[in-house]
Amino acid sequence: MTKHLLKMADLNQEDIIELLNLADQLKYDQKHGIPHRLLEGKTLGMIFQKASTRTRVSFETGMYQLGGLAQFLSSRDLQIGRGEPVQDTARVLSRYLNGIMIRTFEQKEVEDLAGYGHIPIINGLTDYAHPCQILADLMTIREYKGSLEGLNFCYIGDGNNMANSHIVGALTVGMNVSIACPDGYRPHPDVLKFAEKYGDKFKISNNVLEMAANADVLATDVWASMGQESEAKERRKVFAGFQINDDVLAAARSGALVLHCLPAHREEEITTKVFEAHANEIFDEAENRLHAQKAVLVKLMGPKEI
Repeated sequence: MTKHLLKMADLNQEDIIELLNLADQLKYDQKHGIPHRLLEGKTLGMIFQKASTRTRVSFETGMYQLGGLAQFLSSRDLQIGRGEPVQDTARVLSRYLNGIMIRTFEQKEVEDLAGYGHIPIINGLTDYAHPCQILADLMTIREYKGSLEGLNFCYIGDGNNMANSHIVGALTVGMNVSIACPDGYRPHPDVLKFAEKYGDKFKISNNVLEMAANADVLATDVWASMGQESEAKERRKVFAGFQINDDVLAAARSGALVLHCLPAHREEEITTKVFEAHANEIFDEAENRLHAQKAVLVKLMGPKEI
């Protein structure tokens, strides 16, 4: 595994499977009260320029369970919010901390931290990528389906950070991927170029039912992400129909898994009926953020033999 986790493309298939296996073990240990203080004495700095419930709580709890300390750093707490260059912040924090998790807008900020610092950097979310969520999703899929190779994965909605990361992660582990999104709201060009090498294992269209046909896994996200609030009204018009509902479930395979990274806007990207029918899967997925992120923390900051 590389020194950092900046985007899903940083991981190959072996890396992902190793992380998922470790996450499974850490989840077992936590559920059975088995101590796993693998980061004793280690400190994680958490930079938040985008607020989050799940990211903050899961990383703080994860570091505590691993025996380490997590420090919350908002933009108000950092000189970076007052004009200090990212490279200076990276070099200073590298002398205090053992790792940094950053949740921000621009992917370049994450890349710059990694470029100028000398400690592991974890992308907790940018507008481009959300690798920790995808690892949790893959963990959940494997728990429910037993394996990943050969499954049909369908994402419906905005071609945002979730779509970008789902495409890379699912293709890397051997899944077939179909994406349904409106024209003009497609995933990042770099991601579509990445997908080209997988040939007919990847499909993209604005036809929702066609993309959902025979899906083993259906996933979606909000139509307007954080920072796009001013576009919400227009996006509701554009994305009308790009919803996981009874018709979409009927097109998918019987027993299809439904995932949502949360928070969910019921009756927009997913109906209340479908959400509640698949709530166990969705909240298992949310819980698995904790276990998957602990695996990332241990791999990047823990003992070399793990």
